[in-house]
Amino acid sequence: MTSTAILSIDEGTTGTRAALVSPEGKVSCVNYRRLSSHSPRSGVVEQDANTIIEETINAIRATTAQAKETNTEIVGVAITNQRATAVLWDVQTGMAVVPAMVWQDTRHVEKLEQIADSWDQELIQHCGRSTGVRSPYLWAAQHIRENPEVAALHQSGRLRFGTIDGWLVWNLTKERRCVASATNATSSGAFRLRENSYHTGYIEALGFPADLLPEIVEDRQWLGTGRAEIFGTEVPILAAIGDQHAAMIGLGCVENGKAMVVHGTGSFCDLITGTSFPSNPGKHEGTLTLTGWRADGVSSYSVESHTATTGSAFDWFCERLGWFENAMQISDFASRTDSSHGVLFIPTLTGIRVPVVDHRVRAGITGISTATTKADVAYALLEGVAHFVRSSLECNVDVAGIEPNEVVVGGGVSASDTLIQIQADYSGLPMRRRSGTAEASLRGAAFLAGSGGLMWDGLGEAVSTLDKGQLFEPRMGSDQRESIAATWRRRIDREIAEVKEN
Repeated sequence: MTSTAILSIDEGTTGTRAALVSPEGKVSCVNYRRLSSHSPRSGVVEQDANTIIEETINAIRATTAQAKETNTEIVGVAITNQRATAVLWDVQTGMAVVPAMVWQDTRHVEKLEQIADSWDQELIQHCGRSTGVRSPYLWAAQHIRENPEVAALHQSGRLRFGTIDGWLVWNLTKERRCVASATNATSSGAFRLRENSYHTGYIEALGFPADLLPEIVEDRQWLGTGRAEIFGTEVPILAAIGDQHAAMIGLGCVENGKAMVVHGTGSFCDLITGTSFPSNPGKHEGTLTLTGWRADGVSSYSVESHTATTGSAFDWFCERLGWFENAMQISDFASRTDSSHGVLFIPTLTGIRVPVVDHRVRAGITGISTATTKADVAYALLEGVAHFVRSSLECNVDVAGIEPNEVVVGGGVSASDTLIQIQADYSGLPMRRRSGTAEASLRGAAFLAGSGGLMWDGLGEAVSTLDKGQLFEPRMGSDQRESIAATWRRRIDREIAEVKEN
C-alpha cells in the first residue's frame, strides 16, 4: 500500500537535512550532512555555498531512496533554511563565485553604524529593524565593486544573488527561478513588511544593483518543479521559509500570542502577533518585527529577539577547550547541582543583541574559585542562556504589545530538563516541550507546504497532529526571580559600559 509524504529540506548553519513528513505529522527517513563555517578574521563568518548544495542534494537522494524502499509517494517539497546568509553565483557554471556570507557575519558593522543615523528610523518604521550589524546587499555590492571577476559576471548578465532559499530553489528546480521568500527577504534587512516589497531606496543607497534583486515570492506557493535527477521524479516545490519561522509552525505556534524559544547555533525567541502589526516596532534595537509567514496574499507577523552564539558557545567549550564531550553532557553535569555557586557565563561570542545591540561585547566566564566544580561551570553555561531567554522574552512583549501565557521550546539543547526548568524559573512563564522538537523546522516547513489542501486544510489542522508534550512550571518566587534578574542586568550594563569606554 502506497503512503504519501512531503519531502522537507532543512538547510541550517551547521548541517543540512532531508526527511519525510506524513499527514499525521510524523517525521521519518531523516538524513543529515554536516556543514562547516569558516572565520578567517574577526567578524567574518563564511561557508562554501557549493558544498551546501552538494550536501543538500546528497541528503535528498538518501531520503528519496528510503521513500522508494518504504513505498512512499512524495507529493511535494518544502524548504526551510538559515536566514540572511547570502550567495553570489554564476548562472553559466552554476557555481558560487565567492564564499557565502553567513548570518553571523559582522564585517560591515562599522559602515552600517555610519549610516544608522540617516536610515534607522525609516527602516524601523517600514522594515521592522534598524541597519543592524550585517547586510547581504552591502556584502554583494562590495564584491561587485572590488572583485573584478564578480564585476565582469555582473556586466555580462551571468551573476545572480540570493539568500539560501533562492540558492536552493535555483539549483533544485527545472525552471531555475531566482527568488526570495517573504521570511527570507525580511531577514535580509530591506523589506517593506506591510507592502511585501523591497525598500529599493535603501538598497540603492547601499550600492546594490536593482537588476540583481530576486523575485519576492510567498512562503507558501508553487516555486518550481523539482528536478527528476535529484528527487527521482518531477515534484512541485511548494514552500520556502526561514528556519525560525518554520520552527514556530512545527511547534504549533500559529495563533496570535503564541511564543517560542528555539535553541540551535543561537537561541531565538519569537512571539506571534498574527495579522496585526506589532504595536511598538523599534522599541528595542535588537528586537525585530518580521513577516512570520506569508500565504494566499496575507502576512502573519511576529517579533523576534535572539542571542547569536549559545549552541555554538557550547560547541566552543566542547571542541576548543575540551571541557565537555557535547551539549547534553553539559546538561548532565548541570543537573548534579542546584546553582552555579557564583560562576557566571555571558554567551556573547559575536556581540550582544538584547537588551541592546553591540558587536563589541564579548563572551566571558567569571566567578571561578578553587572550590568551583565542573558541575558549577555547566550550570553557569545553561544559566547564561536562560538569562538571555528571559531578556529576549521581555523585549518581545514590549514590542508586540501582547503577552504569552506559555512558551513552546525546541531545538537540540531543549532536551535538557535543567535548562528548560531554569528558563521557566527566570522568565516566570511555563515552558512546554513537545516531542520531536529537533525536527520542528522540518515539520513546520512541511505543514506550510501541505496546508493549502494538499495534506491539511489550513495550519490549524496541521498542528492539531502535535502532542501536548511536557510542561515545566516556574518554581521560583517573584522576589527571588527579580533579584536574580537585577544582578544579571547590572553585570550586563557593566560589560556594555566598559566597551563604550574603550
